[in-house]
Amino acid sequence: MHLVQQILFIILGGAAIYLFAKKVGSIRRNINLGRDEKINDNAGQRWKNVFLLALGQKKMFKRPVPALLHLAVYAGFIIINIEILEIFLDGILGKHRLFAPLIGGLYPVLIGCFEILAALVLISCVIFLVRRNILKVRRLSMQELKGWPKEDANLILITEIILMSLFLTMNTADLVLQSRHIEHYTQTASFWISGNFTGMFTGLSDGALIGIERGCWWLHIIGVFAFLNYLPYSKHFHIILAFPNAYYTRLIPQGEMDNMKDIQNEVLYMMQPELAPAVTGDQAGHHRFGAKDVMDLSWKNLMDAYSCTECGRCTAVCPANLTGKKLSPRKIMMDTRDRLEEVGKNVDKNKAFADDGKSLVHDYITVEELRACTTCQACVEACPVGIEPLSIINQLRRYLVMEESNAPQEWNLMSGNIENNMAPWKFSPDDRDAWAQEMSSS
Repeated sequence: MHLVQQILFIILGGAAIYLFAKKVGSIRRNINLGRDEKINDNAGQRWKNVFLLALGQKKMFKRPVPALLHLAVYAGFIIINIEILEIFLDGILGKHRLFAPLIGGLYPVLIGCFEILAALVLISCVIFLVRRNILKVRRLSMQELKGWPKEDANLILITEIILMSLFLTMNTADLVLQSRHIEHYTQTASFWISGNFTGMFTGLSDGALIGIERGCWWLHIIGVFAFLNYLPYSKHFHIILAFPNAYYTRLIPQGEMDNMKDIQNEVLYMMQPELAPAVTGDQAGHHRFGAKDVMDLSWKNLMDAYSCTECGRCTAVCPANLTGKKLSPRKIMMDTRDRLEEVGKNVDKNKAFADDGKSLVHDYITVEELRACTTCQACVEACPVGIEPLSIINQLRRYLVMEESNAPQEWNLMSGNIENNMAPWKFSPDDRDAWAQEMSSS
């Protein structure tokens, strides 16, 4: 019987890891559909960002209460994985509590710490469910979260509650079985939380207790495998991508915009045509200014989209959104990810991207949203994992203005005045000082 369980566990675990790796490979391919961007400067500062932003969650603590709750869930997820390692090895080797004999008296202390974390995760997830579904905090109940995004968040929270409950129930049944000296149940000291609830199971038979303990064990590890494979389809993939995204986050001063080298060259070649490189027939195609679709964005922009936690902190501080305009930086990231997923499926089906008549701008993100942005950088400053919605917005707006000549009349007038009069106002350089002459004559 034990051999059958081992074989079943190995098949289940192998399938879960294979499917997870396959989906992660697909996401990696999708990210690499973006333009190349060289990011390899100042490694020391980048590693500091990993420890402060991703590991230390520094920006989360601008809102202390949700930050502490999130820290409990995050720490539980990371640290309880040590217990998952033991369960995984037990399943492969056909053992039970493999680490207990190896670390002796430290084992119940370790499990006790895990149980405290499990309880904190459970309580925090309940509070998060209340905040989302009963209190309906504004940034967690906005229009872009209707439907699947809300269901996704709730599903993850409910799954965490179930997994932690299974873990604690399994330990409680295990302690009762230990007290009865049932074969294969390694003797340990009492665990810190489950040890207080053994009275619930003392009236049950040995067979019933073994069924509860084994049932919770199997459901727990199956739930972990299912959770692992659900992550890449969910916003919760940020659990993994937050670390590389923090490493590659922008280091130059906020508010400093990148100039497009191609635009600078266009101006240079107009002024000095002799510097323009010779163009062969294969190179005669027009190079796009700005971004129309996800393939025109950089790989870092696309990693940002997959790293988005949908927490809404960016939208909560966006002045355009706060004044009733349609712009939501969170929606920009969600739309970019949705379009990238669609493009990825297109590539899978056709072996290369086949034009589907859609694009990120217009079909997913509207002109009205893009024009509402004030480029204030509030969204970038607020993001806990170093995402830059503004970078995507700027590139899409560049495309609108430079490729489609799609800009408000006021912008066109200002640009025309700067080009012709070297100032935003409709006065020639000769007449610009006339007001001073009138003042001196009076």
